[in-house]
Amino acid sequence: MLRAAARALTVSSLNPKVLALADRHLGGLVARRAQSMQEELQTNPAAYPFNEIIYCNHSNPQSQGQQPNKFFREVLALCDYPHLLDRSETSFMFSSDAIARAREILGLIPGKTTGGYSHCQGIEGLRDAIATGIASRDGLPSYSDDIFLTDGAAAPVHMMMHLLIRGNKDGILCPIPSHSLYTDSMILRGATLVPYYLEESRGWRVNISNLKKQLDCARSKGIAVRGLVVVNPGNPTGQVLVEENQCEIVELCKNEGLVLLADEVYQENIYTDQKKFNSFKKVARSIGYGEGDISLVSFHSVSNGYYGECGRRGGYMELTGFSSEVRKEVYKVASLSSCSNISGQILMSLVMNPPKVGDESYPSYRAERDSILTSLSCCAEAMVSTFSSLKGMTCSKAEGGISVFPSVCLPPRAIEAAVAMNTEPDVFYALRLLESTGIVVVPGSVFGQVPGTWHFRCTIVPHEEKTQLIISRFKAFHEAFMEEFHS
Repeated sequence: MLRAAARALTVSSLNPKVLALADRHLGGLVARRAQSMQEELQTNPAAYPFNEIIYCNHSNPQSQGQQPNKFFREVLALCDYPHLLDRSETSFMFSSDAIARAREILGLIPGKTTGGYSHCQGIEGLRDAIATGIASRDGLPSYSDDIFLTDGAAAPVHMMMHLLIRGNKDGILCPIPSHSLYTDSMILRGATLVPYYLEESRGWRVNISNLKKQLDCARSKGIAVRGLVVVNPGNPTGQVLVEENQCEIVELCKNEGLVLLADEVYQENIYTDQKKFNSFKKVARSIGYGEGDISLVSFHSVSNGYYGECGRRGGYMELTGFSSEVRKEVYKVASLSSCSNISGQILMSLVMNPPKVGDESYPSYRAERDSILTSLSCCAEAMVSTFSSLKGMTCSKAEGGISVFPSVCLPPRAIEAAVAMNTEPDVFYALRLLESTGIVVVPGSVFGQVPGTWHFRCTIVPHEEKTQLIISRFKAFHEAFMEEFHS
């Protein structure tokens, strides 16, 4: 009798770093349950006291009904199918500036096709256009050789982690709470996370004294701290850093020899008149630090902002303050993936160089942009106001980004119930919210939080009528939950 062949791969034989990564995804339990419930609703609409699952657990605006920008899509359509440029009716279907931009972009692409490979750093002409956009934004020179076009912002983050991390004695300072991209990337490479907690009581500001303390503590344990991650505007916390705080961060990196990794993907999403976005490159130059003083990597992507083109996977990183020898190694790592997708490269160039006053598309472009940002701002304000008014809950103002991050003071009985279920209290709360309302949020445990505190991330949806539905369901649930577990 033949024996059954042994499986070539089992969970126990997988890379232990991958298994450690899986253990972090506490929010996966909530998301999987939401998907299961959605399938139930499709076969039995009366299965729950609601008729839809509302996904507030990810920043995916177009899946929530946000419309893509007309100018961006016109240019992409013409570049993907350039035969349209030879048809007489095209001038009636597409704006003149979209047609002109498409012709210009196709002239930059070898073979004039979006289906081929490009230079591994990205198409030079598109990098030139992005450099022009950065220079216009900052009022400072930017150079195409400093720019690497990438598939979104996650790809260059992983790329930089590959370059910085040599082993488990290397560490990266990372804000807590923050997007799991950074912590997960470190886990996959066996690095040591050096956390620094953002100050919730001060609007999620970076406390430089605490940051220095964490740095010194890590070094005293033999950890070589290589870099510092800063997310501005914040995710999931929604703060916009003031320039003074940014200067302190730049000074620390310069004095301590740290690479500054600046996540600036939400730079367009600012909801307060009291603050504005300043890139870390601009801040560094404003206090007199040049290329030889600080190594800085800035990340941006088309997934966020008012454009919300998550599925297009376009992004860039701009490197400044690196030697030519180090740049060669960055280029080597970039070349491993051949190139980023061409449509994403094109879209990134459009985001950094949108229509200008006098262009045919400018009025509609500006109206679309302003409508989306105004709606997001109103939704954020409504959510913050509601969460702040509920018993046992506080919520900092959403100054930017795409989410709010309320703190929930859970009753002892609720914490005991979570322990009995062998789960985190904020996961327990999120599951109960889902079962009662159909609203999906991400437990704060996924992003990290001060021990003994509990949060959740709720993304801002682009439709105000949906926001009102979320608010009414949420209020009813929270009041019932607090009453149920009242001591």
